[in-house]
Amino acid sequence: MNSATNHNNSNLSQEVLFSGIFREHEQPLFQLATRLTKSEQIAKDIIQDVFLKLWEHRDSLDEIVSMRAWLYRLTENRIIDFLRKAAADNRLKKNMWQQIRQINNEAELFVAAKEYSQIMQKAISSLPPQRKLIYQLNKEEGMNYQEIANELHISRHTVKNQLFTAMQSVRDFISRNTKLFSIFF
Repeated sequence: MNSATNHNNSNLSQEVLFSGIFREHEQPLFQLATRLTKSEQIAKDIIQDVFLKLWEHRDSLDEIVSMRAWLYRLTENRIIDFLRKAAADNRLKKNMWQQIRQINNEAELFVAAKEYSQIMQKAISSLPPQRKLIYQLNKEEGMNYQEIANELHISRHTVKNQLFTAMQSVRDFISRNTKLFSIFF
């Protein structure tokens, strides 16, 4: 018998042995993988990967002491790898959704702030000229009552009264023109 014949017989016996192992263990391993992954398709992929690994080690099949234990260990490892990846993917998806929600919330707040600013400008524009000036000097320029009184040559008490009336007018205007009033005041 020549070496080519021996090689062909060896390959044939490996294939027969592999086929027998596959028939004996494929269904129980598939059931285990299905039960743990909750997906027949994923279980099929895992079992295919397990038997591909076994085929890659076909030259040393006779060295495996317990074929059942070896296959179950390999299957468990593949399932654990899958579950870890799935858990990481779920965390990634959750983080992405949180970021998207945060971006949407920020965009909504930006739009609301812009609308509020426009309403605020309209409210200030609707004030009588001197009241508007006192309001702007206080709120926009940061001047206190006495500084405004000195600047406009009026009493501090007049500044206080005009500013109070201006703020009340602005609040009333905003409350009539927007539902966002409760968010900002």
